[in-house]
Amino acid sequence: MNRPQPKYFKNHLQTPIQYVKGVGPKLAKLLEKKGIETVEDGLYFLPRAYEDRRQLKKISELRAGKKETGFGEIMLSGMAFFQGRKKKVFEVLVGDGSGMITLKWFHGNERYLLERFKKGRKLIFSGEVRWFNYQKEIHHPDVEIVEGDIEEDYLNFKRIVPIYSETEGLYQRTLRRLMKNIVDGYSDELSSPIPVEIVERQDLINFSEAFRRVHFPPEGESIEKLNLQRSDGHRRIIFDEFFFLELGLALKKRGVALETGISFQTTGALAQKLLERLSFQLTGAQVRTLSEIVSDMEKPHPMNRLIQGDVGSGKTIVALLAGLRVVECGYQAAIMAPTEVLAEQHYLTIHRWVESLGVQVALLTSNIKGSEREEIYGRIRSGEVQIVIGTHAVIQEQVEFNHLGLAIIDEQHKFGVVQRGLLKKKGENPDVLVMTATPIPRTLAMTLYGDLDISLIDEMPPGRMPIETKVFPESGRSRVYGVVEEEVRKGRQVFIVYPLVEESEKLDLKDATQMAEHLQKEVFPEFRIGLLHGRMKSEEKEAIMMEFKEKKIEILVATTVIEVGIDIPNASVMVVEHAERFGLSQLHQLRGRIGRGQYRSKCILLAQYRSSEEARIRLRAMEQTNDGFKIAEQDLELRGPGDFFGIRQSGLPDFRVAHILRDTPILIEARKEAFRLIQEDPDLERPSHSVLKEVLRKRWRGRLEMAAIG
Repeated sequence: MNRPQPKYFKNHLQTPIQYVKGVGPKLAKLLEKKGIETVEDGLYFLPRAYEDRRQLKKISELRAGKKETGFGEIMLSGMAFFQGRKKKVFEVLVGDGSGMITLKWFHGNERYLLERFKKGRKLIFSGEVRWFNYQKEIHHPDVEIVEGDIEEDYLNFKRIVPIYSETEGLYQRTLRRLMKNIVDGYSDELSSPIPVEIVERQDLINFSEAFRRVHFPPEGESIEKLNLQRSDGHRRIIFDEFFFLELGLALKKRGVALETGISFQTTGALAQKLLERLSFQLTGAQVRTLSEIVSDMEKPHPMNRLIQGDVGSGKTIVALLAGLRVVECGYQAAIMAPTEVLAEQHYLTIHRWVESLGVQVALLTSNIKGSEREEIYGRIRSGEVQIVIGTHAVIQEQVEFNHLGLAIIDEQHKFGVVQRGLLKKKGENPDVLVMTATPIPRTLAMTLYGDLDISLIDEMPPGRMPIETKVFPESGRSRVYGVVEEEVRKGRQVFIVYPLVEESEKLDLKDATQMAEHLQKEVFPEFRIGLLHGRMKSEEKEAIMMEFKEKKIEILVATTVIEVGIDIPNASVMVVEHAERFGLSQLHQLRGRIGRGQYRSKCILLAQYRSSEEARIRLRAMEQTNDGFKIAEQDLELRGPGDFFGIRQSGLPDFRVAHILRDTPILIEARKEAFRLIQEDPDLERPSHSVLKEVLRKRWRGRLEMAAIG
C-alpha cells in the first residue's frame, strides 16, 4: 500500500528526507546510512572536500607531487600483479589525447571495479599525482563517471564542485543533485538566534547564506580555505555549534554558583598528619592545586573542580588530602573509579596511608557480594566508614551515605553525566572533584569543561628519569629477554604486561597465565616470577604487590591491572606484549609505572607484524615522546574528538560540523561571547534572548537541568 505523501510539514526542516523532490523510499534508505533522515540532516551533511573544475587541466599538464583533477576516457582496465607477483592491483588507464595516466586501487572488489570502469567510459579523477616507471599515476583517486556534455553540466563542472562522503549505490552526481534541491528549497528556513551584536562583533555572515556557500561555493571562494574548512561559511556554522555549547556550559556554571553547599572550615590537622608520615614531599604543582581546592571547599557553594595531571603526577594524594578535610568535619568522601582494578588500586594505596590515622576506608565493587556487601552498606549508612572507594557499585540505590561531603570521580571522561549526577545526589550538594590523566591543552580543557574550575598538576615528582621507549618485532624477542636479564642481574625489577589473563580461542595472543609459567620454567628459571591479574581476589593482589614492592618478586607478569596507581621505584623495565592491541593513552599509562626511581628506565613494546597503520602511528608516537600532552594530541587526532573526550557520554551536545582540535580559535571566541552574554543576562530574560532558550533546550535535549554536574 502506498503511503500518501504529506503536502506540508509544520517545521519544513523536519520533513523526512524521502519526501524531498527526487528521493523516494529507496534512496532514503541509502541516505539513512549517512545519518540523513530529515531535510535539516541533509543541510548539515557538508562536503568532505572540494575540487576546482573551473578550468580542467589536460593530462599532460598534471604535475607530480600535487593534488590534481583531470578528465579523460578509459582506454583499458583490469587486474595486474606487482611486488614479484605476490599482490594484485586494479589499474585503469585513462587518456585525453594529450597524454595517459594510470589510476590504481590496491584493494577493492574486482567485480565491482570492472563493472564500474568499462572501456570507453569518461570520468573525472582527482588525487595526488606521482611518477612510476616514467608514467603518471594516482593511487585510490576520487572518481566520478561522466555522462552527457560537460560543457552544459553546470552542477558538476565549470565551478568549484563539492565532494560528499559516499556509500555504495549513492554517488557524487546523485548526492550533488539532491543537495542542490535541498539547499535551493530549504536553506532560507535556517536561522540562528545569536544576537546581532555578537554576529557583527565576530564578523559572521548570514546563517542560511553560510549553508548555501558551503554546499555550492560562489565564484570568488578560496579552494584552499574550503578544503581546510576555514571559509566564511564554515566559520559561521562552526561558531553557531560552539556558541550553544558554551552558552549551556555558562548556565551550568552559574547554576553551581547559586546552589547552597557545605563550607568546610577546618585546620586540616588530619591532612597534615598524613603529610608528616609520607616518605615524599608534595611538588609545587600539588601544593598549588591543593590550596585551590581548599579555597573552594571553604566557600558556601559546592566546589566543581577538575584536576588534570599526567600519569604519575600525584593526583590521588591531592584528592585524598581534600577528602581528609571533609572527614575532619564529620562528613564522608566517596571515590568512584571506572574499573574494579583501578578502584582496588586506590583502595590498596589509600587504606595503607590513612587507617593508621584512625580513618575507616571501605571498598565497594560488584565482586563484593552477600553478607559482606550488606555489612559495608550498614557501615556506610551509620557513618562508620568515612571514605568509600568503588566502581558504579557506589551509586547503587541501596548505598546510603550518612553525610556525603565530597564526591571524587577518577578518569572522569569514562563516566556519563547521569552516573556523576547519581553520585552527587547521594549527599546534599556535596563538593565535586573530578580527575583525569588525559592531558588536554589548557584552552581546550577550559572550553570543554567550561562549567568546571581547572587545576593543572604540571610538574612531576623530583628525580624522575626520562624513559627510553623502543618498539621490537617478534623476531627481536631474544634481545628483549636479554635486556630483562641484564636489568634483573643489576638488582632492578621488571613488569611484563599481556592483554589477556588466559588463552583465548578467538584471539591469537599470548596470555599472562601461560606466559608466567613459560617464563619461569624455560626463560628465567633462576629469577622469581609473580603473576597479577584482575580475576584475583583483593587480598591475593595485595599480597603479590607487597612481595613485588619488597623485592621478593623480580619479574611481575601482569595484565593491565597495573595500568594505574602502582609505585615501584626499583622497577626499571616495562615490556608490553602485543603492544599493537593497546590504545595510546593506555600505553602511556603503563609506561608511567616505571621511571619512578633513580635508575634509567626502558619501555619495550613488542608488536606483531600484522599491525594496522593506526597501530604503527601509535607505537611511533610512544617512541618519539614521553610528553603526555603530545601523546594526547596524537591520540585526539587518531580517535577523533567525540571518542577521545567521551562527548556522547559527557552530557554535552554532539557536534555535526565543528571539530574541537581543528577549530580551537573559533571555540575560544564562542566561549568568550557566550559567557559575556550570561554575565549580562544571567537568566536569558530579555525578550530578544527568549529564542536562545528554545535552541538551548533543543541542542542540549534536557541535559541542562543537571546544572551542577561536572
